[in-house]
Amino acid sequence: MKVEVRLVGADEEETLLIRCHAITDEIREIADFARSRQGKLSGSIEEERFEVPYYEIHYIESVDGRTFLYTADNVYESTYRLYELDEKLRDKWFLRISKGMLVNLMKIRSIRPALNGRFSIILKSGEEVIVSRSYVKDLKAALKGGVN
Repeated sequence: MKVEVRLVGADEEETLLIRCHAITDEIREIADFARSRQGKLSGSIEEERFEVPYYEIHYIESVDGRTFLYTADNVYESTYRLYELDEKLRDKWFLRISKGMLVNLMKIRSIRPALNGRFSIILKSGEEVIVSRSYVKDLKAALKGGVN
């Protein structure tokens, strides 16, 4: 399969075009992945509102009843509850790794075992997050077969 990327002007719409002889499972996976990266969440820093693209979010955390979106450069507060984001982002490569956290699987740099059956994830931003024991099985399944 030949892969080609072309730059377009700022006034043109970005488009992903897949030209194929047949729609195979591989083509479906590529198209599903591209679709999964689309979308934004609303978040705020102090009183200013922003639209944060899914692909920029490294992880989402709930602390003291408040939900935060962490990117490489900023932390945004979201009005969504964590369980709502879990449902909304399940097919967008986000996975719950603890009672209070979701991680973007595409932002993982490395994973290693930690104490007491937990795992430690190092994100591309350099941050470390811990996978609770009860979510290790889900992490392994997601890494083997993708996100449902």
